Amino acid sequence: MEEGVLSRVPVSGDPIVFVIDDDPLTRGALSSLFRSVGLSVKALASATELLENPLPAVPSCLVLDVRLPRVSGFELQAELGRLGIEIPIIFITGHGDVPMSVKAMKDGAVDFLTKPLREQEILDAVTGALERDRRRRRDEKSKLDRRVRFESLTPRERQVMSLVTAGLMNKQVAARIGISEMTVRIHRGHVTRKMGAKSLADLVLMAESLGVRGRRDD
Repeated sequence: MEEGVLSRVPVSGDPIVFVIDDDPLTRGALSSLFRSVGLSVKALASATELLENPLPAVPSCLVLDVRLPRVSGFELQAELGRLGIEIPIIFITGHGDVPMSVKAMKDGAVDFLTKPLREQEILDAVTGALERDRRRRRDEKSKLDRRVRFESLTPRERQVMSLVTAGLMNKQVAARIGISEMTVRIHRGHVTRKMGAKSLADLVLMAESLGVRGRRDD
């Protein structure tokens, strides 16, 4: 695979492992290992190559050498964080020490491995990192879907949702906003259907995640 051209990386749902190491032997060995278990790989020689192109919207992880020319692995980690790009990072190094590994993990790395790498160890780390990114993407999609559903509610339905999830009974909601109890029931039914809630408890969790759950004493 040609190196340094992220725009040619397939953007299907298949996960991708990015390998960044300035040693061509390490890049080649890791690429062969990951492909042997059916993973797509993009091998790069420097951190700048990763920053020059957008990452594909599929589960992915980064196997990153600490010591790189121009932009180090730690500097890349910091830049990705500054840009708000979330990708699990597995650091690899031939010169690791405890303070270095502590820094990497404190800054959000999922693993820190020293060379020579053991095949099963790096495979386990990559498998875990990809699953972590899958979960993150599922959670983000769920949050987005929930927000879209909430935006479909009318202002009155949002008001009813806020009060109902605060624990008020239909009669109390009706008195609070000056409508009939029957109208509250209708709005509540619409809210439940539009939000896809299976129960009141489910609706409460949705309201909390959206930050719209009211308080009884509001």
